[in-house]
Amino acid sequence: MELNMSADEVLGQIVQLHNTGESLAKKNVKKLHPDLMKNALYYYPSWEHALQKTGVDNIAH
Repeated sequence: MELNMSADEVLGQIVQLHNTGESLAKKNVKKLHPDLMKNALYYYPSWEHALQKTGVDNIAH
C-alpha cells in the first residue's frame, strides 16, 4: 500500500474537515476522501480511533 500522508497529516486533515463543517461520518469520508480513510486506517486501528486522537467533538454532523 502506498501512503501519501504521515499520521500527523491525517489528524490535521480530519481537523480541517471538522473546521469546515464537513461530516466526519465514516461513510461520508470513505466516499469523498478515500485517501484520507486509507491512510487513517493504516496508522490507527479504526476510523473512530483516528477521530479520538484529534480530540474532535461532534464526530458525525
